[in-house]
Amino acid sequence: MEEVLAKYVSQKVSKARWRPLPPAALQPPEVFATGSWDNEENKVSIWSVGDFGTLSANGEYHAEPHLLCDIQHNGDVMDMQFLDQERIVAASSTGSVTIFRHHQNNQTLSVSQKWENAHFYDQSCGNAPCTGIICNSPEIFTVGEDGRINVFTTDRKEAVRTVDNADSSTLHAVTRLRTTEILTVNSIGQLKIWDFRQQGNEPSQIFSLTGERIPLHCVDRHPSQQHIVATGSQDGMLSIWDVRQGSMPVSLLNAHEAELWEVHFHPSNPDHLFTCSEDGTLWHWDASIDVSERKSYLHTGGRSTTFLPQSVISTWLSNDPTKDRMEITNLISNPTLSVNSLDVLGSCLVYGTDAESIYVKKNLFS
Repeated sequence: MEEVLAKYVSQKVSKARWRPLPPAALQPPEVFATGSWDNEENKVSIWSVGDFGTLSANGEYHAEPHLLCDIQHNGDVMDMQFLDQERIVAASSTGSVTIFRHHQNNQTLSVSQKWENAHFYDQSCGNAPCTGIICNSPEIFTVGEDGRINVFTTDRKEAVRTVDNADSSTLHAVTRLRTTEILTVNSIGQLKIWDFRQQGNEPSQIFSLTGERIPLHCVDRHPSQQHIVATGSQDGMLSIWDVRQGSMPVSLLNAHEAELWEVHFHPSNPDHLFTCSEDGTLWHWDASIDVSERKSYLHTGGRSTTFLPQSVISTWLSNDPTKDRMEITNLISNPTLSVNSLDVLGSCLVYGTDAESIYVKKNLFS
């Protein structure tokens, strides 16, 4: 039975992230963090869904995420990533990057490190929003509207590496390809790979959408096949790329009806992918089931399911004709305002919205 927990939080939620589980952990994730935006006072908050309450007579759970602690955040939270079990890194619209420490013994948050002017246009125009971060402890890579890339480490007060003019347009998001490589997406539809073993300030590869220069808002790398990358664009399109070959996407999938804000491969079950959008929808893309088996897996009960012709390989890259469809399920039956962020871990999904609510879905695959 799929369990859905909802919580009204009186803040527009820009980011939601599960705290990573310890190695070899068997229990489902219980703790997640959220960041807010477009509020008089923004916050980074830590929540728990460990206690699920009781089942009522009509079969509904009376439980909701409960707040463990929060801390004020200067500016909108533009991105957020856990560095480890205790520390979380937040990117701000003010251009700063902050590491917060979660003290689990007394449930408080404190600032353990802050880089004030990580991103800026110039002295006259002031700070530029830091739009994306990716962590590979102890390193933290940041990108921003200023087209700059920074590499920070937790023990240094200054950046250990900066690429000042990495891009002439806004960098919207970043992901890690390999230990020394990151991939960025920008506002003119380009992906760029940066190899930090090289001393220069030029990307090692550039990929782009053909035709119109549609901004790319988000990117995620396949967890086990590092050459496979998914991106989401301003027109709601989901694109799958193979960075080993060509300079264009392998697949262009008509997805949402408005900006696609986040895309995530499931970290341990990457035949499943999740996307969320300004149009208020959150889609589960299932490329794991053979076409002949799929009809028995259709979900019912207020959840729209469609099939999309598509060559799925690896399964995301394959041209095997028996894998030419995938099942797509909208996980939100009554879309309203923008779904800004999602994260998936184990059988649990968390997402945050402009409707000032956070939601947790458990037992995704049951």
